[in-house]
Order: sequence, then C-alpha cells, then structure tokens
Amino acid sequence: MTYPKGISWTNRSVLEFAGDENPISAVERASRELVLKAREAGWSGPPFNPVHIANLMRVPIDATSTVADARTVSTPHGPRIEYNPKQVRERVRFSIAHELAHLLFPDVAERTRHRGGTPQIKDDWQLELLCNLAASEFVMPIGSIPSKDKIAGIEDLMVERRKFDVSAEAFLIRVTKTSVEPVGMFCASPTLEGQNRPAYRIDYFIPSMTAPSVSIVGLRLPKDSVVSRCTAIGYSDHAHEDWAGDDLRIECVGIPGYPGSSLPRVAGIIRFDSPRSDRHPIRYVHGNALEPRGDGLKLVCQLVNDRARTWGGGVAKRAARKFPDAQREFSTWIGSIPMEERLGTVHFSTEKDDVVIASLIAQAGFGKSETPRIRYSALERCLKAIADFAREATASIHMPKIGTGAAGASWDAVEELIDYCLIKDGLSITVYDLPPKRAQFRLFD
Repeated sequence: MTYPKGISWTNRSVLEFAGDENPISAVERASRELVLKAREAGWSGPPFNPVHIANLMRVPIDATSTVADARTVSTPHGPRIEYNPKQVRERVRFSIAHELAHLLFPDVAERTRHRGGTPQIKDDWQLELLCNLAASEFVMPIGSIPSKDKIAGIEDLMVERRKFDVSAEAFLIRVTKTSVEPVGMFCASPTLEGQNRPAYRIDYFIPSMTAPSVSIVGLRLPKDSVVSRCTAIGYSDHAHEDWAGDDLRIECVGIPGYPGSSLPRVAGIIRFDSPRSDRHPIRYVHGNALEPRGDGLKLVCQLVNDRARTWGGGVAKRAARKFPDAQREFSTWIGSIPMEERLGTVHFSTEKDDVVIASLIAQAGFGKSETPRIRYSALERCLKAIADFAREATASIHMPKIGTGAAGASWDAVEELIDYCLIKDGLSITVYDLPPKRAQFRLFD
C-alpha cells in the first residue's frame, strides 16, 4: 500500500481559517482555547452542555422544528443558532456544538450553515470534518474523564459512553487523548456508493501520547477491510489488518454518515503492540515534590497566584522554608512585572544543588471565589515555557498536583495540558502525592 501525506485541503472556509497551520491542529487549538475559558468560568460536567460555550460567545440559541438538525444563520445582530428540539438529547447537544464550531471560521456570516454541510459544495465535507472535531471538544472537553492505563474494547466503550450522553465520535476522541496505552482513534468515510462493500477513506487519525507515528490520513482501505463490515450505526467489528506495514488490531463501529450518504461513517480504535520509545507517561509516586528524585538537573514546579509577593500557602510555603534564596529571587522578580502581565509567566530560580524552582503564575488572585481561580490558558503558556527550559537544560520535571488546591483546578484537565505541552516533547515528568495518612485506632467505632 502507499500512504498519502494527508488531506489535500481545498475548502475556501478552511483555508481562510487555518492559514499556514494544519487545519486539524488549528481547529483543535481554537476549540481548546474556548473550552479552557469555559472551564475557568466554572463549566462542569458530565454531561457538558455546549450552551455554556454559546453564552461565552454571546450567541443566541433558538429551538425550532423547521430544521432537520441545526443551522447557523446570519442576522443584523450577529449569528444565531437554530436547532431541532425533537431530536434525541445526545444529538441535540452535538448539533449545537457543531454549529458553534462554525463560528470559529471567519466567513461564517456569508451563508447559512447547516449541520452536515451543503451537498452542492463538493469539498464542504472538509469543513464539516473540522466542525465535528471541534464539536467533540465542546461536548467531551479537556478534563472530562481521567486517564486510563488500558481502555476497554469497542463494545464496552460504546456502553460506557452512554453514561456521558455524547456521540461515539466525541467519546472515542477523548478516551484516546487521555489514554496511557499506545492507541489511536480514526474516522473513515465511504468513497463509493452502490456496492456491497465500498472502499473507505481515513478522514482523520488521533494518536494517544504514547502511540507510534503512522501516516494513514487519506488512506483508502481495501474493500474487504473490517471497516466495511460496520454497515449500520452501532454495528461493531474487530480484526487484525495490515495498514501501515504492521499487523494492527482494529476495532471499529458505525456512526452517522455525511448527509446524502446511505452508508455510515466508521470510527475506531487502533491498538499498537508497543509505545513510542521517546515518550513516557507521567510517573506518579508517593513522596515530597520538594525532594525530587533522580540524577541531573531537576526542575521543581509550583503554581503561584498573580498577587503573591511571597510564597505563603501549601507547597509554596514549604518551598519558601526549604529554598529561601529562590523565594527572595521570586519576590524581586514579581515586583518588577505589572499585574496585568503576570498570568502565564514563569520564574526560574538560580540552580542550587541540581534543583531549579519554577513558579508558574496561573492563578488569578486568592481567597474565596464563586468560580475557580485557575487560569488554564495561562497554565498552558507556563507549561510551554517549562518545556522550553527543560529541553534546553536537559532537566527532568517534578511537581505536586499543581492547581488542585486553592486554585480549584481539575487535575484531569491539568493532566491533559501536561500531556499536550510536555509529554509530546518526550520530557520526563514525575508527580508527587503525599503518602496516605494512617488511620487512628479506635476501640469502639
């Protein structure tokens, strides 16, 4: 088989939106930015209601039975989303999320956008593909499920996703992104109609952080592939097939097709025999992050609020006692930065005994608050700065579960950001939890 480099992007809306960036990477970045802002504003789940994203974007949503699924229309006051409330709840949420994704594209006001696209525009499937990916981020966002060492089989996954009341596509994407196991999620669509077993093309492929690199986007699968056996929505199958020179374990399920197609699309999981040698999942241990383990330079991370002049709480308070010189350096540094420029910055202390203290400014203020004080977008910028420092200095990275104290962060969300910013670069990360406390003996309970 030959393996194409990927999709040849031709859709005008897609090209205008992405510019020089890979369109899939661009839409994942844009949707993640919106999700992080929503999480900062207190958005929680499951299920995660995309109406919260609509409120954040100040876009009205109206129910009407005159549309099949949903559409985005342009009005003198800006875009408006209309949806059919008679559809099942899972489909309604995804349809609304899909229309919200259209708002990411600068030419959204030029014409009415219908979920499923416009059949007269031959490459509109490219725009629809990107909107499906963004919609998946909106209904199953970063931090919605914890990471797993091993994910279940496709049939069990389809049962589990019902607990979240989301589409199979959205659930499989998030499961893959949070998996420690070397797996990849793919979505394929039929390329020919009117045959018993049409050929399928791989529309997109999303690897877990430890999955080996394969180039299968755009690949046309053999007509006898297991993918072609999923002839209806919900039908599943699995087999070993040679897609990229290796015998791969393929598990797949039929999902709703593109409008006008009588055949379903197919989503699935590829299981690889071994992980990438240059990527390692987070190492969790019981211990003290201020006593980092290992040889060489060790970068110890702590999260600090944007008003702190000294380290006064939690891990930071213990760090101030253990590393007083680093505390004084931080106080001088933070005082030189205007308040409005602090979030998203990192202070690196002078190295001492092979340890550098990194103070990540990703908490807005301190004290009681109706919404979490964590600023995920600022934390993402901090983690990218940590990655740059660690690569250049050849340092290992050590931290407690940053942000989960007074900042009110979801560790599942922080963990995904660590994967995205650090693990993908092959960096070594150790996260420390204090050992569990011993229970006190009581004669009578």
